[in-house]
Amino acid sequence: MHDIEPFYRWCGEYSAAEDPKSPFYGREYSEFVFSNTVYNYFIHPQWDDFGSKTLYTKILYTDYDKGYTIIECIGEWNDCLYNDIMLFKQGIIEVMEMHGISKFILILENVLSFHRSDDCYYEEWAEETREEGGWICTVNLLDHVMRDFQDAHLDNYLFMGPELNGIPWRKFRPEYFFERIDEMVHNSRPKMLY
Repeated sequence: MHDIEPFYRWCGEYSAAEDPKSPFYGREYSEFVFSNTVYNYFIHPQWDDFGSKTLYTKILYTDYDKGYTIIECIGEWNDCLYNDIMLFKQGIIEVMEMHGISKFILILENVLSFHRSDDCYYEEWAEETREEGGWICTVNLLDHVMRDFQDAHLDNYLFMGPELNGIPWRKFRPEYFFERIDEMVHNSRPKMLY
């Protein structure tokens, strides 16, 4: 896991550590000191710790004018033992919502497992985004993780599905990636309970 770095090609356009509105403003990173772990496995030091014992994140890009952000995650999403959704929502999402972000693209291809609890935080987050005309979308979920999300009925709150998996997002500019996801979300809205 220590070889998996957050996507870095957009760093010249956006850095959460240099964004005064970001929850990670002022963070400094090492390329050589590995301190964060998912269980006994060290992860790359560029991932951001937000309080979870098993889940880490990186805000790859944020556009305050258009109200969206692209967030990549790695590890195990564990609501059952560690209430990761509470930590994620309170430590990252609510800070971004205060600055007008209402559209969230979560890149979850490096989330290796999901353990559910109740869905209260997901429901609250979805309601908040809907009130602002926004949405929450997952991209490139592993098949078994997507099934676990669906078994927990999180597809009531998050856009997910086969059409959002397998997107080669790394080859896109962030603006085009957002436009493509936004169009897919709007085209699938009638199918959602959302």
